[in-house]
Amino acid sequence: MTVTFTHEALPQRVVFASYQAAGHVADEVARLGAARPMVIAAEAGRSLADPLVAALPAAVRHTEVVMHVPTDVAERARTAAEEHDVDVLISIGGGSTTGLAKAVALTTGLPIVAVPTTYAGSEATNVWGLTEGGRKTTGVDPRVLPRSVVYDASLMLSLPVPLSVASGLNALAHCVDSMWAPRTDPIDQALALEGIRALRQGLPEVVRDPQGIDGRERTLYGAYLAAVAFASAGSGLHHKICHVLGGMYNLPHAQTHAVVLPHVLAFNAPSVPDTEQRMAAAFGETSAVQGLQRLREQVGAPRALRDYGLRETDIPAAVDAVLAAVPPNNPTLVNRENLEGLLRRAWDGRETG
Repeated sequence: MTVTFTHEALPQRVVFASYQAAGHVADEVARLGAARPMVIAAEAGRSLADPLVAALPAAVRHTEVVMHVPTDVAERARTAAEEHDVDVLISIGGGSTTGLAKAVALTTGLPIVAVPTTYAGSEATNVWGLTEGGRKTTGVDPRVLPRSVVYDASLMLSLPVPLSVASGLNALAHCVDSMWAPRTDPIDQALALEGIRALRQGLPEVVRDPQGIDGRERTLYGAYLAAVAFASAGSGLHHKICHVLGGMYNLPHAQTHAVVLPHVLAFNAPSVPDTEQRMAAAFGETSAVQGLQRLREQVGAPRALRDYGLRETDIPAAVDAVLAAVPPNNPTLVNRENLEGLLRRAWDGRETG
């Protein structure tokens, strides 16, 4: 067998250590030679953010963080950075917070030090996203890749279990999509499979013992691997669907991914039996679909898009928008009929296996 591929790794420094974020954030800012930071953190995350920036030079605080990063919100953050002559961005929060920092970096070139407080994974990618007029636009740009990521699993201890589950399953979606995404290669797949193993072990521990650090660390490790794989492999069918649903209907990001994932896996797995068996082994089951279903049962996963605001009458327009974005190399040929069936199953919460 001849193996041929081109893999490009993204240049990023990662510091992973529990209960040490404050010191590492200060160290990373110093490494960049920065002196005028802007801290981007939602008001609801102040209790986590305050101790992390106490040792920094006087920092500008920006608290307007909105899901899916509307363009007007991004513009206000860019204006704030310019008015205060900021030289580094520190994002402390989940995917929406990281996304806003990326939106600022996209036009200013400012470096980002990212401190994730969920398992979103955006901090490890060079992908940006902005929403305007009900449409979410995404792109790839080296300017938005955080220079440093400070991972501290203790920051996840206050993340409620239901949101931890949704966020962790969003990370798992990065793994699954990376197995057949447009640019996938053996390195991406190896990272994704290890990510699946870590997440299927870590998430049930988080549910069993929300204040235990071991499950949080394992889940965070898996989320990082998932994001690295996704950044290289690109956006597959799952993410095209979720970006459309999020942008058009303002559905919650993590929960949407958690609901859609089993339906995309069941849709694509039969077309790639060898890949499916590798995923099954990572799940510790004979079938990848069954492995994901077992995990979802263990953690009480979100089940139906209708629970998060999608109306049945919204489905036809969503089908139209997704059809225009389907990756050409998706394992299963996508047409209007089977895509609508997938979305209807995700809408009403029908299980896949």
